[in-house]
Amino acid sequence: MGAGYRAPVTGPIRDVAEGDLDRILELNNAAVPAVNPLAADDLWWFAEVAHSFLVAPDAVGGVAGFVIGLHGPGLAYDSLNYTWFSARYDRFVYVDRIVVAESGRGGGLGRRLYDAFGARGRDDGHDVLLAEVNVRPRNDGSLRFHDRYGFRSVGEQDTDGGAKRVTLLEKRLDG
Repeated sequence: MGAGYRAPVTGPIRDVAEGDLDRILELNNAAVPAVNPLAADDLWWFAEVAHSFLVAPDAVGGVAGFVIGLHGPGLAYDSLNYTWFSARYDRFVYVDRIVVAESGRGGGLGRRLYDAFGARGRDDGHDVLLAEVNVRPRNDGSLRFHDRYGFRSVGEQDTDGGAKRVTLLEKRLDG
């Protein structure tokens, strides 16, 4: 397999396994600034507290994409966005981050990850799915995806000392 080889996305969405974490860290940090950078300790914390930490496997047993979803309010999580949502919603599931490898983009993988997370949230009695997307620096691909998926903006805020601005998004799960 040459350097340009990309394993196709295959298989059902599944829970994260310990062996996935190195690849997830690599995918996450390659996606900065669309998502915030992570250290290995951060991933272990997410694996412990996440409502859902899901991966989409590729054809060679690797990870083509992942979503880390939290529930709230109530986690001791130092995130301005999670804190914003926690102050306004009594019960929710929250997409902390979703990353899809370039080889998996455009084929519906993001939708499959969101569908699986949303279904788990709904099954647990949550009626709202929350997320945020950068508007500075602008993440047009993610903004289009979230719009097509049915999210609506419920606010905006600056983060990272004003270096970033996000739109805060909501999608009802009860219908």
